[in-house]
Amino acid sequence: MPRARVSPAIELEYESFGDERDPLLVLVMGFTLQLTAWDVRFCEAIASRGLRVVRFDNRDVGRSTKLSAAGIPDFFRALSDRSVAPYRIEDMADDVLGLVGALGAPAAHLVGVSMGGFIVQEAALRDPARVRSLTSMMSSTGDRRVGRARPETMAALMAPPPSEREAVLDHAVRLWRAIGSPGFPFDEERVRARAGLAWDRDPDVTGIARQAAAVLSQRDRTAALAGVQAPATVIHGAADPVIDVSGGEATARAISGARLLVIPGMGHDLPEALWPTFVDAIVDNARRAVA
Repeated sequence: MPRARVSPAIELEYESFGDERDPLLVLVMGFTLQLTAWDVRFCEAIASRGLRVVRFDNRDVGRSTKLSAAGIPDFFRALSDRSVAPYRIEDMADDVLGLVGALGAPAAHLVGVSMGGFIVQEAALRDPARVRSLTSMMSSTGDRRVGRARPETMAALMAPPPSEREAVLDHAVRLWRAIGSPGFPFDEERVRARAGLAWDRDPDVTGIARQAAAVLSQRDRTAALAGVQAPATVIHGAADPVIDVSGGEATARAISGARLLVIPGMGHDLPEALWPTFVDAIVDNARRAVA
């Protein structure tokens, strides 16, 4: 896959779908997850609707730049001291904006899941002219009073990951069964395959703590989001145990004119049965930018 230099210190590995002449839409994945967490068929479904779709590895995961020299931060301290984080959500937003520029586009539609939602919100605040529309999925505003995880879920997410491939696959099945969508079928084979592919691409998990520090040290964007002018859609699962639906509701309230789609039975994943719903919402939001 190609790599793009988005700043002097950061290169991002990415993959593109669709016609390069079509408007650019960038998919931004969540905490610890690689570009492979965006299913190829999902990307192709969006691209078939007249958009150039790009998925990429965030910094510190997959085959993008690793900030290994920054070491392992005390990420729980980041809750009260932002300086602990080697980098912040704002820096990851700058990565996305840099990718848009590196791809030769003046602006892009942005879609972010979970931590990716934090990132695309921040990108819209940092450079409004380069964000044509934003879709924030299963995410929140950075306000710690909303979008809280269930305690047992947070413990599972922050537990040290296994260090052997087969154990990693077993761990992935347990985790996604716990945080996924109770109202939709659980595809264990697909979860295992995706976890195996991620391991084969990048078994180094040291960047996870640095991403966690960025998440835990994020600012409350609520007031600033009132200034977002780009069309926005917020999608959230009513049964999300990682970021409670109140996070999505708060995001939609904060952005003037945002559309809110709360889906019963949806947890903190992207069940295949809902792909047509997601694709329609993302494409319709993008079309609002040119209407």
